[in-house]
Amino acid sequence: MNFLHYEVELGSKDSVKVILTGNAANVLLLDESNFRNYQSGQQYQYFGGHYTRSPAILRPPNAGHWHVVVNLGGGAGSVNAVVQVVSRR
Repeated sequence: MNFLHYEVELGSKDSVKVILTGNAANVLLLDESNFRNYQSGQQYQYFGGHYTRSPAILRPPNAGHWHVVVNLGGGAGSVNAVVQVVSRR
């Protein structure tokens, strides 16, 4: 399974901005347990989805340690991503 992986610390009002270059891609925001399930091929829950336009903006339901995963869903092509934490104060 090929994917890009980033780890971020998010506050309660923060969001994640993912700038994609290349193909359209799946952008997933996962907590720790769901990221482990993702890695092991088990069922997982996430925030995000398939994005054909950039940037993808993801807002978590709560503060904490989060994983951002970018993949092509098994499709052909290539993608690169820049991940930024955006704070709303």
